[in-house]
Amino acid sequence: MEDFKGGRIAKLVMMFVYCMAFAMNFMFHVSIASDPAPLQDFCIAVNDPNSAVLVNGNHCKNPKEVTIDDFLYKGFNIPADTNNTQGASATLVDITRFPAVNTQGVSMARVDFAPYGLNTPHLHPRGSEVFAVMEGIMYAGFVTTDYKLYDTILKKGDIIVFPQGLIHFQLNLGKTDALAIASFGSQNPGRINIAESVFGTNPRVLDEVLTKGFQVDELLVKQLRSQFSTDNIYTSTGRSFFKLLSETY
Repeated sequence: MEDFKGGRIAKLVMMFVYCMAFAMNFMFHVSIASDPAPLQDFCIAVNDPNSAVLVNGNHCKNPKEVTIDDFLYKGFNIPADTNNTQGASATLVDITRFPAVNTQGVSMARVDFAPYGLNTPHLHPRGSEVFAVMEGIMYAGFVTTDYKLYDTILKKGDIIVFPQGLIHFQLNLGKTDALAIASFGSQNPGRINIAESVFGTNPRVLDEVLTKGFQVDELLVKQLRSQFSTDNIYTSTGRSFFKLLSETY
């Protein structure tokens, strides 16, 4: 009887250990929310399909051919053109502009503002942001998943953090140009502008979705589309609720 009880206890202990190991393994895999850690010193991204090493979807330059120039980016001091409807422009130095950041989990941007210029509400799906004001005074903020707004006035030398994936914005409050430097915890943080993601998509989001979602009529939806889409808003794209429904069934 004692051997039988001892055997049951041993089995229970083993089952507990296996369950804990499975749970820890599951938690480990689903909790990764940033760029993976590099397995080598660097991987200068190159467009070379013959490269033997492929990391983060990019081919690595042969380390023997890498020079100090591969780790340098020049021209960050050049202001971007802010002659646009928003009066602001962000120059993002990520993996697409600077191959050296591949596998390093970092990128930067300079954000230039014309007087009263706006860096329109947007989000970065793959990285948090540290935003530093170099010149000017700005109104900035972000919105959490429970729709709480955190906003403030930023002056020269102030720094603010915008958490990953949250909508945020900056508005130049001054009569002169302003400048900010942003750093990201990803080599490719991505950017989704809120207005364009709703009214400037291709193909268009169905009118039925937008009129119901925003509680407005189709005329206002067309007016908003005209601000963010290059398509002729009065030309039918052939997309409708009834057509999609008929194609499904």
